[in-house]
Amino acid sequence: MPDLRLTRDFNVTPERLFNAITRRADLLRWWGPEGMDLPEEHLDFSRTGPWFSVMRNSEGQRYKVSGQVTHVTPPRSVGFTWAWHDDSDTRGAESHVTFTIEKTDTGARLVIDHRDLGDDEASASHERGWTSTLNKLTNLLS
Repeated sequence: MPDLRLTRDFNVTPERLFNAITRRADLLRWWGPEGMDLPEEHLDFSRTGPWFSVMRNSEGQRYKVSGQVTHVTPPRSVGFTWAWHDDSDTRGAESHVTFTIEKTDTGARLVIDHRDLGDDEASASHERGWTSTLNKLTNLLS
Protein backbone atom coordinates (compact mmCIF):
# COMPACT_ATOMS: atom_id res chain seq x y z
CA MET A 1 0.00 0.00 0.00
CA PRO A 2 1.29 3.50 -0.77
CA ASP A 3 2.86 5.50 1.98
CA LEU A 4 3.50 9.23 2.15
CA ARG A 5 6.38 11.04 3.84
CA LEU A 6 6.61 14.84 4.05
CA THR A 7 9.09 17.05 5.90
CA ARG A 8 9.05 20.72 6.82
CA ASP A 9 11.68 22.70 8.75
CA PHE A 10 10.75 25.38 11.27
CA ASN A 11 12.84 28.02 13.00
CA VAL A 12 11.48 27.09 16.45
CA THR A 13 12.57 24.77 19.22
CA PRO A 14 11.47 21.14 19.07
CA GLU A 15 9.41 21.82 22.20
CA ARG A 16 7.53 24.70 20.52
CA LEU A 17 6.85 22.57 17.45
CA PHE A 18 5.63 19.71 19.64
CA ASN A 19 3.26 22.08 21.43
CA ALA A 20 1.94 23.35 18.08
CA ILE A 21 1.08 19.84 16.94
CA THR A 22 -0.40 18.63 20.22
CA ARG A 23 -2.19 21.50 21.95
CA ARG A 24 -5.81 22.00 20.96
CA ALA A 25 -5.57 25.81 20.80
CA ASP A 26 -2.72 25.58 18.28
CA LEU A 27 -4.27 22.67 16.35
CA LEU A 28 -7.43 24.70 15.76
CA ARG A 29 -5.33 27.37 14.04
CA TRP A 30 -3.62 25.11 11.49
CA TRP A 31 -5.50 21.81 11.17
CA GLY A 32 -6.89 21.12 7.71
CA PRO A 33 -6.02 22.41 4.25
CA GLU A 34 -6.07 26.11 3.40
CA GLY A 35 -9.59 27.40 2.82
CA MET A 36 -11.16 24.92 5.26
CA ASP A 37 -12.70 25.65 8.64
CA LEU A 38 -13.58 23.28 11.48
CA PRO A 39 -17.27 23.53 12.43
CA GLU A 40 -16.98 20.39 14.59
CA GLU A 41 -13.94 18.81 16.20
CA HIS A 42 -12.47 16.99 19.11
CA LEU A 43 -8.77 17.65 18.52
CA ASP A 44 -6.28 16.99 21.28
CA PHE A 45 -3.09 15.17 20.42
CA SER A 46 -1.59 15.72 23.89
CA ARG A 47 -3.04 12.42 25.14
CA THR A 48 -4.03 9.02 23.79
CA GLY A 49 -7.65 8.40 22.90
CA PRO A 50 -10.24 9.30 20.27
CA TRP A 51 -10.16 12.36 18.02
CA PHE A 52 -12.17 13.68 15.07
CA SER A 53 -12.60 16.74 12.91
CA VAL A 54 -15.12 17.93 10.38
CA MET A 55 -13.49 20.16 7.78
CA ARG A 56 -15.73 22.43 5.68
CA ASN A 57 -14.75 24.14 2.45
CA SER A 58 -16.04 27.51 1.20
CA GLU A 59 -18.86 25.76 -0.71
CA GLY A 60 -20.14 24.12 2.47
CA GLN A 61 -18.93 20.61 1.68
CA ARG A 62 -18.04 18.71 4.84
CA TYR A 63 -15.31 16.10 5.28
CA LYS A 64 -15.15 14.09 8.50
CA VAL A 65 -12.07 12.19 9.60
CA SER A 66 -11.48 10.39 12.89
CA GLY A 67 -9.20 8.02 14.71
CA GLN A 68 -7.36 7.18 17.87
CA VAL A 69 -4.22 8.86 19.19
CA THR A 70 -1.99 5.83 19.72
CA HIS A 71 1.08 7.39 21.32
CA VAL A 72 2.38 10.73 22.59
CA THR A 73 6.11 10.96 23.25
CA PRO A 74 7.03 14.56 24.18
CA PRO A 75 8.73 16.34 22.50
CA ARG A 76 9.50 13.68 19.88
CA SER A 77 6.38 12.16 18.28
CA VAL A 78 2.65 11.65 18.10
CA GLY A 79 0.91 8.78 16.34
CA PHE A 80 -2.72 8.35 15.39
CA THR A 81 -5.04 6.37 13.19
CA TRP A 82 -6.94 8.11 10.39
CA ALA A 83 -10.15 7.19 8.54
CA TRP A 84 -12.53 9.26 6.42
CA HIS A 85 -16.27 9.00 6.99
CA ASP A 86 -18.78 8.68 4.17
CA ASP A 87 -22.05 10.62 3.84
CA SER A 88 -23.78 8.20 6.24
CA ASP A 89 -20.97 8.72 8.82
CA THR A 90 -19.52 5.23 8.29
CA ARG A 91 -15.76 5.08 8.81
CA GLY A 92 -13.74 3.94 5.83
CA ALA A 93 -10.38 2.21 5.59
CA GLU A 94 -7.97 3.09 8.37
CA SER A 95 -4.48 4.44 7.78
CA HIS A 96 -1.77 5.49 10.23
CA VAL A 97 -0.08 8.86 10.76
CA THR A 98 3.05 9.64 12.76
CA PHE A 99 4.35 13.14 13.39
CA THR A 100 8.05 12.99 14.30
CA ILE A 101 10.08 16.00 15.43
CA GLU A 102 13.81 16.15 14.84
CA LYS A 103 16.19 18.80 16.16
CA THR A 104 18.06 20.67 13.41
CA ASP A 105 20.87 23.25 13.43
CA THR A 106 18.30 26.01 12.86
CA GLY A 107 15.36 24.69 14.87
CA ALA A 108 13.16 21.66 14.33
CA ARG A 109 11.95 19.44 11.50
CA LEU A 110 8.49 17.88 11.35
CA VAL A 111 8.28 14.57 9.51
CA ILE A 112 4.79 13.34 8.62
CA ASP A 113 4.57 9.64 7.80
CA HIS A 114 1.12 8.64 6.55
CA ARG A 115 1.02 4.89 5.91
CA ASP A 116 -1.43 2.37 4.46
CA LEU A 117 -3.19 4.86 2.20
CA GLY A 118 -4.58 2.23 -0.13
CA ASP A 119 -3.55 3.43 -3.58
CA ASP A 120 -1.57 6.06 -5.49
CA GLU A 121 -4.62 8.31 -5.91
CA ALA A 122 -5.26 8.40 -2.16
CA SER A 123 -1.58 9.07 -1.53
CA ALA A 124 -1.54 11.99 -4.01
CA SER A 125 -4.71 13.46 -2.50
CA HIS A 126 -3.31 13.25 1.01
CA GLU A 127 -0.02 14.77 -0.15
CA ARG A 128 -1.93 17.83 -1.44
CA GLY A 129 -3.91 18.06 1.80
CA TRP A 130 -0.94 17.70 4.13
CA THR A 131 1.16 20.15 2.08
CA SER A 132 -1.59 22.77 2.32
CA THR A 133 -2.02 22.06 6.02
CA LEU A 134 1.72 22.45 6.58
CA ASN A 135 1.50 25.88 4.94
CA LYS A 136 -0.92 26.90 7.71
CA LEU A 137 1.41 25.49 10.39
CA THR A 138 4.28 27.43 8.84
CA ASN A 139 2.23 30.64 9.06
CA LEU A 140 1.39 29.92 12.71
CA LEU A 141 5.03 29.41 13.64
CA SER A 142 6.44 32.32 11.59
